[in-house]
Amino acid sequence: MNSYLETFPAHSARAQRFSLGVPRAFVTSPDGERVLFLRTRGPEDRTSCLWLLDGDDERLLVAPEQLGADGPIPEAEKIRRERTRERSSGIVSFSTDTALTVAVLPVSGKLWHLDLLSGDLRALETPGAVVDPRLDPTGHRVAYVSDGALHVLELADGNDREVAAADGPDVFWGLAEHVASESMHRTRGHWWSPDGTRLLATRVDQSQVQRWWIADPANPASRPREVAYPAAGTPNAVVTLHVLDLDGSRVDIEAGAFEYLPTAAWDDHGVLLSVQSRDQQTVQVLAADPTTGRTELLHEQRDEAWVELIPGTPARTASGKLIVADDTPSTRRLLVDGQPVTPEGLQLRAVLDVTGESVLFQANDEPTERHLWLYDTTGLHQLTSTSGVHGAAGGVITSNTETGQTFAVRRTGRQIQSLAARPTLAPRITWLHAGELQLRTALVLPTWYEPGMTLPVLMTPYAGPALQVAVRATTPVSPTAQWYAEAGFAVVIADGRGTPGRGPAWDKTVYGDTLSLPLEDQVTALHAAAEHCPDLDLTRVGITGWSYGGILSTIAVLRRPDVFHAAVAGAGPSDPRLYDTHWRERFLGHPDENAEAYDHSSPIPEAAKLSRPLLLVHGLADDNVVAAHTLRMSAALLAAGRPHQVLPLSGATHMPTDEATVAGLMWHQLNFLREALGIAAPGTPRGR
Repeated sequence: MNSYLETFPAHSARAQRFSLGVPRAFVTSPDGERVLFLRTRGPEDRTSCLWLLDGDDERLLVAPEQLGADGPIPEAEKIRRERTRERSSGIVSFSTDTALTVAVLPVSGKLWHLDLLSGDLRALETPGAVVDPRLDPTGHRVAYVSDGALHVLELADGNDREVAAADGPDVFWGLAEHVASESMHRTRGHWWSPDGTRLLATRVDQSQVQRWWIADPANPASRPREVAYPAAGTPNAVVTLHVLDLDGSRVDIEAGAFEYLPTAAWDDHGVLLSVQSRDQQTVQVLAADPTTGRTELLHEQRDEAWVELIPGTPARTASGKLIVADDTPSTRRLLVDGQPVTPEGLQLRAVLDVTGESVLFQANDEPTERHLWLYDTTGLHQLTSTSGVHGAAGGVITSNTETGQTFAVRRTGRQIQSLAARPTLAPRITWLHAGELQLRTALVLPTWYEPGMTLPVLMTPYAGPALQVAVRATTPVSPTAQWYAEAGFAVVIADGRGTPGRGPAWDKTVYGDTLSLPLEDQVTALHAAAEHCPDLDLTRVGITGWSYGGILSTIAVLRRPDVFHAAVAGAGPSDPRLYDTHWRERFLGHPDENAEAYDHSSPIPEAAKLSRPLLLVHGLADDNVVAAHTLRMSAALLAAGRPHQVLPLSGATHMPTDEATVAGLMWHQLNFLREALGIAAPGTPRGR
């Protein structure tokens, strides 16, 4: 048997899809000579440590075993990690002062202080478990959340004060609510003033939010977990913004009547925030006076579908020029001081850094790539050109190409080493532009393929608004596709309408119907791949996907059984009424006003159409796409008398991480597809 076919599932599972050993969470000193970052100690080590690059010397500073990292993790920290998709253990976050002389580390609810100049490491006494600690810019005090209250600890004398109490059982301060961290890119809830003497903080009141209960059926003695989940059409948490003095006094920010708070920050010009209407068709950028709380409207954007939230915006330059995103039908532009500074066709993806009058941002004109650009007083400059996905964080340029990932300090060019494993087999990819819309499509063939060999086909889309999978970069998608190829498939990976990177009009083709056009585009990509390679057997086509890709796989075999002959659907949000307000209402509106859109964007009403083999997979601990989605889909199929299979994953959240579960699931899916499509596989392990 092909050794790659035999060993890849276990290898990928141990390496967490080749993410372990990758450096991340960079913070660079002002002179660019020192970089603090997180990384595991090897390609199969799941425990993250704190490292320092000092000149040319890269060394381990703190390992979690030095900190007693085996204690319980606070529930609020577990939620924060799930929302940020944190999959490692140990030291998973830290905070530093501006000069990079001190750092604080939360581990298992305890707080540690590290002097980066002397190396002194000490535990800090706190009255309760610590979540999301943030050092002030001067390094003299640290703010953190404990049991819903916001605290400030003075590092010099250990004085700990509660600056905002959790004034009710459903209230918490200083942390992001569910929809902010899951759908709006805002993962935090408190920010220091530039001089480190006051705090800007959110107060979140969840008393109106419905409660769901997520049980562990494999352990019936354990209590179900209570989750405040604002499903589409139901009340959101009430989020307000406040300036807190260290003596406990506060100023309320007058943010208006809009329901959502996508961003908040405090720069040298004061407080800057953005608010968004419940229907997401209006976003306002406001400047707030931290002394009075009064706000001034700086910018407003409206759209008949929705206003896209772009990471890193709004922001301001040192002189106070406002940086925002702005849409034309074909282009998402960067505006500085009200003027567009990017050309037509260059799609803004994120603002990554603003220093002085310079704006570093990520953008693309070719959807399979993303590049770094700089706008400053001399004009617009492209910083990267090698085909791939390039970004920057904390003073480090990250470059991800089809040959691997590199991490270079922006000011000095020094490299930070990646310890990640690499698949033993390089993917065999042919890039195609499918159909009139030029859908970016990757065709992955077996290494042993020669013309004349007939190959069944496997489509592996995500194809939703949150993610591109057809990119010229090292991602988990292509080596997994190569594994399926070695098992005998031609694998087709395509990004259709609604996926990012091709402009506002492209994004918003899915408004009111999130399934029809993306499904049509998968059919187009399949036929283009078959035209390029006539050996593709269009009488044996499977489709598999996770999350949005899962619901797309389900609808594929329901609506187009003439094209798709078997499907595996993982964690698919089959009932859009069960998904969160901000994400689902963005595309479908309010369910009380657009019931038909919700029905047409769900496979459940079409369950009776099933005539092809379908495997539904779901993690029972998933608090993002809850298992009820799959259970309701299965119930509808049973009621319609349609045979199907359901595979529950005990203890798994939205993305399974347990090694045995991940590897076993890959083999189970492969064997299901082989059997469903009538593919012989002599010697292939069964029931793995």
